[in-house]
Amino acid sequence: MLYRNALSCECCPEPGAGSGVTRRDVLRAGAAAFATAGLPSSVFAQPKPHRIDVHHHIVPPSWLAAMEVIGRADFPLRSWSIQKTLDDMDKAGIAMSMTSPTTPQVTPLGQAVAVRVAREANDYAKKMAVDHPGRFGVWAMLPLPHIDESLKEIAYAFDTLKVDGVGCMTSYGDKWLGHAQFAPIWEELNRRKATVYTHPTNANCCVNVVQGVPDFMMEFGTDTARTIASVILSGTSQKYKDINWIWSHGGGGLVAFAERFQVQVLSIPPYKDKITAEMMNGELRRFFYDTAQISGAVTLEALSKLVPISQIVYGTDFPYRTGSDHTKGVTAFFKGADLMKVDRENAIRLIPSLRKA
Repeated sequence: MLYRNALSCECCPEPGAGSGVTRRDVLRAGAAAFATAGLPSSVFAQPKPHRIDVHHHIVPPSWLAAMEVIGRADFPLRSWSIQKTLDDMDKAGIAMSMTSPTTPQVTPLGQAVAVRVAREANDYAKKMAVDHPGRFGVWAMLPLPHIDESLKEIAYAFDTLKVDGVGCMTSYGDKWLGHAQFAPIWEELNRRKATVYTHPTNANCCVNVVQGVPDFMMEFGTDTARTIASVILSGTSQKYKDINWIWSHGGGGLVAFAERFQVQVLSIPPYKDKITAEMMNGELRRFFYDTAQISGAVTLEALSKLVPISQIVYGTDFPYRTGSDHTKGVTAFFKGADLMKVDRENAIRLIPSLRKA
């Protein structure tokens, strides 16, 4: 269309002169277009999206309405849409995103509302997956800390919706995931050989600890490390070996606290002679850790020294960060086979059905 318009221009002595385009330029471009007309479109196509994002937030309408009521609907949530999600994925080369609502999920809502909103959110997430085949997986939201109701939602989510796993907070009130209260949940998920994706939240102990410093800056990473300690030191992760745990943000503060996990806590009661260094390291190295919010070289270097590359999975924290942010950082640090493991293959080992992405 550009060339036709230039050639048909009658206001300039030489067609296209007003734009600096000469007849020779037009003819050369036309010849090039003719020469390439028979080439397959794949020659010019962008690489096929292949990444699997295990840390990707969605905003189901009923959940957003509940967040509005309790004053937790911040700007990224209010402005979220499915199209923005797909656009961000395409730009970053993400084939599939595993979806979940972010903190606080339904924890503060009260039992009846929590049960309803969790069910509606899970139905919404599944519909997204059905409407966009191969683009979305589902981490089901549970109405925790309500145990019986959560067991019912596990049954519905896995048996009816056929979800890929569950998404939990790192703590509920003043209880972390290794607390005995949650044992029935882990027993059932262990029976199902389920994947448990976790996301940090505000613990009762630690809200507005430092004035002017937002909780997500310090407390989220600390709460992740707290709950990792909880599931190991309580014996939960050893007892329920068939659960695959994914810790957000590279395990939060874990890399900074790792030596305390590996040395100090094991040398004093009550864990001395009960939990060995081999046991501790075995658990730390079998967990999975996502790259959301840790895509810089410093944090990726620390994590890759603590755990094998086989345990690191790609995550973005959309809509709080973009996929492109993380693709840039991850691809700058990991190369070749290691990059493919982080981008895709490690997630597929967790959930083989994701191979269709």
